[in-house]
Amino acid sequence: MDQKQKQTGSCETCVFYNYDEEYDVYECRVNLDQDELSRFLSGHTGDCPFYRFYDEYKSVQRQV
Repeated sequence: MDQKQKQTGSCETCVFYNYDEEYDVYECRVNLDQDELSRFLSGHTGDCPFYRFYDEYKSVQRQV
């Protein structure tokens, strides 16, 4: 895949989408700057430029 292409996907399959046990919620762990956060909160976002697919089987294969 060309690095200039943005990957798209839902947050649930993203590496940065983690469960916070203290607050009992899922959250994105990407540090957004003020402009990015404003676009995200207003719903005017296109494809997430930070999305990376989380493949738990890929990490298990490395352990074998």
